[in-house]
Amino acid sequence: MKTSALALLALIGGAAAGRPQLSINVRDGSFDDLGGLDPTLSWSASSSSGDVDLEYGVEASARPTADIASLPRKIWGTASTKVGDWGVPARADLDAQDLSSADIEVDAANDGEDLSIHLEANAGDSFSVNKIEATKGIDNDGNRITVNPRYDLNTEEADVVVAYASGDTDIEVTASRDAQSVKISQQIDDENRVSPTLASSGDISVEWERKVGDGSVTTTVTPNDSID
Repeated sequence: MKTSALALLALIGGAAAGRPQLSINVRDGSFDDLGGLDPTLSWSASSSSGDVDLEYGVEASARPTADIASLPRKIWGTASTKVGDWGVPARADLDAQDLSSADIEVDAANDGEDLSIHLEANAGDSFSVNKIEATKGIDNDGNRITVNPRYDLNTEEADVVVAYASGDTDIEVTASRDAQSVKISQQIDDENRVSPTLASSGDISVEWERKVGDGSVTTTVTPNDSID
């Protein structure tokens, strides 16, 4: 006899003093019945301990099944605190079916210095850093410059993104040892923005973003290639 996963998880979430949220997605593929629907139940809560703010939650399948152990999909938690002038939130995500390792993200931000650091790592039998990047902002007479060096420790690839914003114009230069590109974004009017990109490889693309209602539609044209 199959157990109703939705009823079980709703009971667990209610007992934990948090209201679970149900979302329904559509899975890829062809289905003759409701098998294409993928209901997911999410529950979260928060607390604090001294100067540390905590938030945690779980994401689980709400599909009826006799295998209760297969229901949980993801367990996550965040901890945020202040270290001097730095705000430091850290997040851990675990695969509920494999608790041997966790994906870690740490963000440190100093608003007074307009400086932030982002780190991605894995924690399991050992702790290993995968990616690290920093962003420094500089404001000058209504214009803004940001410098964003990035390094991937797994691939040993590094690049830097330098962005300049002034009025309706944004310029972004991305440079690594092997490739460089320049993207110039111009706001034409309230509804339209055009952004051509030129790469050192010779590739050229033009992105057109148009506001439609509360959202927007983006079209990318690549000469001699296709329209996305």
